[in-house]
Amino acid sequence: MTTLMTMAARAAAAGAVAMLSGCLATTPSVGGSSGSAATGAAAGGSAEGASSSLERCAEPLGTLRIEENTSAGWYTTYSSRYRTGSTVPALRLLVQQSNCFVIVERGRGLQGMTQERQLIRGEEGRAGSNFGGGQMVAADYMMSPEVILSDKGGTRAGGVLAGIGGLAGTALSAVAGSMSTNEASTILLLVDNRSGVQISASEGYSKNIDFGLSGWGFGGGAAGGAGAFTSTPEGKVLMAAFADSYNKMVVALRSYKAQTVKGGLGTGGRLGVQGGSTDAARGIKK
Repeated sequence: MTTLMTMAARAAAAGAVAMLSGCLATTPSVGGSSGSAATGAAAGGSAEGASSSLERCAEPLGTLRIEENTSAGWYTTYSSRYRTGSTVPALRLLVQQSNCFVIVERGRGLQGMTQERQLIRGEEGRAGSNFGGGQMVAADYMMSPEVILSDKGGTRAGGVLAGIGGLAGTALSAVAGSMSTNEASTILLLVDNRSGVQISASEGYSKNIDFGLSGWGFGGGAAGGAGAFTSTPEGKVLMAAFADSYNKMVVALRSYKAQTVKGGLGTGGRLGVQGGSTDAARGIKK
């Protein structure tokens, strides 16, 4: 009798797992919130559905291009392990929603823009299309994202629920055994394109608990592009860290004061060396 009860309990647990992993599916909904820092939309200087924690500017500070180092180790890791793809689309959404900069296209979209110009300026172009020269907008500044810490920790709650009996104990223990933490620390750099001078740098951090339910049919299937930054635990943490970096940068820029060097930037600086030809060096006694 005991053996039969044990077999029945195991069969029930297996059936529950099968139900959770494949049979629970609902009709996809349109809209809602992903719970990510990058959510909603932007149109010009207006924003819809942006995160309430995102810093905003009363007016743009200039035009901006975002340049990502795709050869960096962190980029390769995130792209291969989590299939997150580029951070640029999500960052562009955050920046435009903040109204602190006007974004200019310098990525793959620029290739399409160039092709369109060549097509319209050719024999097939319709008169009055107004695709003449002298219309491209310069990027005043360049923003570069970097990840300096990315970690998916080990089990934090394994065995916590192991003592719960029955079917609930079987399911919850499996969940607890796969709980882990995700954390990320990021850096954003802002450079003046005309001079090459760094304007601002900011660090951001985020952390969460990953319940590891991908094997149970509750998600975890990463999607390429910006979607992964709104649909996976690792992607959400990374984007939250970048949002923290950006918010700190905006706050710092509100009280921005240009750095100055006596004699002018790039003319030798104040740290002269004996025998040198700069103003600071000539002032050093032999």
